[in-house]
Amino acid sequence: MASPAMRRAIRVRGTVQGVGFRPTVYRLASAAHLAGFVRNDSEGVWIEIEGEPRAIARFPDLLRLEAPVLARIDGLEIAELLPLGETGFRVLGSAEEQSVQANVPADVATCAACLRELFDPSDRRYRYPFVNCTDCGPRYTIVRDVPYDRARTTMDAFTLCQRCLEEYKDPGNRRFHAEPNACPVCGPHLTFVEPGRPKLEKDEALRAAAKAIQAGKVVAVKGLGGFFLAVDPANEEAVAALRRRKRRPHKPFALMARNLEEVEKIAELTKSSRRALQSLTRPIVLLRAKPGAKVAPGVAPGLSEIGVMLPYTPLHHLLHAEGLPLLVMTSGNLSEEPIAKDNEQALEKLSAVADAFLLHDRDIHTRVDDSVFRMVDQSPQPIRRSRGLVPDSVPLLFSAPPILAVGAELKNTVCLVRGGEAYLSPHIGDLENIETFQFFEEVIGKLSRLLGVEPTAVAHDLHPDYFSTRWALKSGLPRQAVQHHHAHIGSCLAENGSRGPAIGVAFDGTGCGPAGDLWGGEILLADLAGFRRLGHLRPIALPGGEAAIREPWRLAAAALADAGVALDCLARVAPMRRSAVRQLLEKKVSTPLATGAGRWFDAVSALCGVRDEISYEGQAAVELEAIARPGDAPAYPFETEWRLEAPWEIDLRPTVRAIAADLRSATPASEMAARFHATLAVAIVQSCRCAREQFQVNTVALSGGCFQNRLLTESTRSLLESAGFAVLLHRRVPPNDGGLALGQAAIAAFRLSESQRP
Repeated sequence: MASPAMRRAIRVRGTVQGVGFRPTVYRLASAAHLAGFVRNDSEGVWIEIEGEPRAIARFPDLLRLEAPVLARIDGLEIAELLPLGETGFRVLGSAEEQSVQANVPADVATCAACLRELFDPSDRRYRYPFVNCTDCGPRYTIVRDVPYDRARTTMDAFTLCQRCLEEYKDPGNRRFHAEPNACPVCGPHLTFVEPGRPKLEKDEALRAAAKAIQAGKVVAVKGLGGFFLAVDPANEEAVAALRRRKRRPHKPFALMARNLEEVEKIAELTKSSRRALQSLTRPIVLLRAKPGAKVAPGVAPGLSEIGVMLPYTPLHHLLHAEGLPLLVMTSGNLSEEPIAKDNEQALEKLSAVADAFLLHDRDIHTRVDDSVFRMVDQSPQPIRRSRGLVPDSVPLLFSAPPILAVGAELKNTVCLVRGGEAYLSPHIGDLENIETFQFFEEVIGKLSRLLGVEPTAVAHDLHPDYFSTRWALKSGLPRQAVQHHHAHIGSCLAENGSRGPAIGVAFDGTGCGPAGDLWGGEILLADLAGFRRLGHLRPIALPGGEAAIREPWRLAAAALADAGVALDCLARVAPMRRSAVRQLLEKKVSTPLATGAGRWFDAVSALCGVRDEISYEGQAAVELEAIARPGDAPAYPFETEWRLEAPWEIDLRPTVRAIAADLRSATPASEMAARFHATLAVAIVQSCRCAREQFQVNTVALSGGCFQNRLLTESTRSLLESAGFAVLLHRRVPPNDGGLALGQAAIAAFRLSESQRP
């Protein structure tokens, strides 16, 4: 005798829209002979199933096992319903509701099935630059609202032809409700614009763009989340022209390679870096360059690494197929401005940079730069978290009211807490120009709308002059001020699923301390509730203030003077300039003190003759790491007086005196660079040992921009683990200020959630 039918409702939360989840539900329900329906709504996916009880009971497990690759199930809620006597299973349209809790999926690289169609002459999408399906293509960059349906994306401007509509409506088709679905008949198309020449359309436009790049021209290409500037990386003149026009004299350019075989010709690959390159995110991965690679020196001047990515859109694959195995693909913007996203904006802003433009008419709703990773201890560490990773969330260990964290001044991102999840925005940039600040405000509005929450509090940095802090002060929201380096450690704790306590090592350039002083080389005892400053690097004077950051030789002079060493180590600097800085130091005029580890890296870089002036943030430190001799190196001497009543100081004056002696004996700069890195690693470990003895805490969190430095991070982690410490590193968000908003959000959320406890 057959069991009586039963009916259940299943609420699925997580990233379950725009990833082929409903077709999977349809397939599983049909195979199990279950009736009912599935639909998207503003909270995720709603399923009602009716049928044989054993099949009903197995269904939640099947959902988890058979979920699409791009889906992420955060929760299943099950409720019993009265049977309705239904037959057959249906896929319904999205429900219109006010509350928004659904997650928008990230943009995804072109899948293998779509690539086969792209290069199949018999396929109707042959050489169509916008081929996609539910397993790949644009999501976050085109969506305007949720639930994620075509009508709420920029694709609503294109009416599906009959064949595409049939695919879109067929639950058994891999393009079922693929919102960007299109073909050459009904979808977006390319246009090539070059001053003085007729416009070209579609395939002619693509071929013309490839020929222009091969001819040494700079071509602005409209991509997935904005414009890119493309040139031939083997053509030194083209690379130099791009640098000159973009006003970017030294900062490295990223490369796009046709495939892994092309990457292997120019860079060293490991199993883990291969996986990172081929991941669905398709990030830029920083790799050690091979000597003699056919890449112009101007691509990454002064560095031992190059940033490489694989193609992630059909348009990229088609450009490579036109005989372009490697491309420079750098952000389509002027220095420090946001990436251009609209055709009109690009034609205006980039007219002095690009010789020609490869445009298309699919609008980008939200601009997104490429994500960047560096391999640290054979695992990818984010340097910039953007395309392919947003708007994925970081789970918190507690639920909190909606909090907006507005980040810092440089490498800005913002973060919004919804329930127990923290959503970090894409990379925004440096808030020092009006265009980027406008983008900052735009991102806040879009993130709030997509998540369906209005923040009830704002977390911000202590620095009163950060544009993000000023915005918070004017917002009218209740505020939570979070110290910069506490936020760094909070970020590392949050992404590692920890509340603390931990010994926090926060090494960066400069951040505002509680008393308005300049911190940046900090040893903290921290949890999400608060922190205690245990120790710090010896402060270094910044002669001329901000000028010392732009001209690291000034920091070298300050370090020498503080250590009692004559400035003749800087004989290459004009005597008048040295004299002026000496007077500033002697009179203590315009010489603020900073404990920043980044400033010490700058000083040593200049001492070693690596970099006296910089054109981009962190350049001196990056180039110092690049020249450091590989392998173990002995640490230089330093001094520390451990004390309980006040923060101890890691005194680097002995280090400076030893470097000065090495300079006089003509020690190679590579040796001095390696020894300085070893010095900081040893100083960190000794500090952590002292903290452990005092407070019985065995976990160390490493955060701040200096831990983008692979040599420092790997050396420090190795020594710490040898000393028995558990070490927390960044793997989901950047250790630099790009991850700071997560720390602000987690700390503010913890404070508010604790304050609401009975």
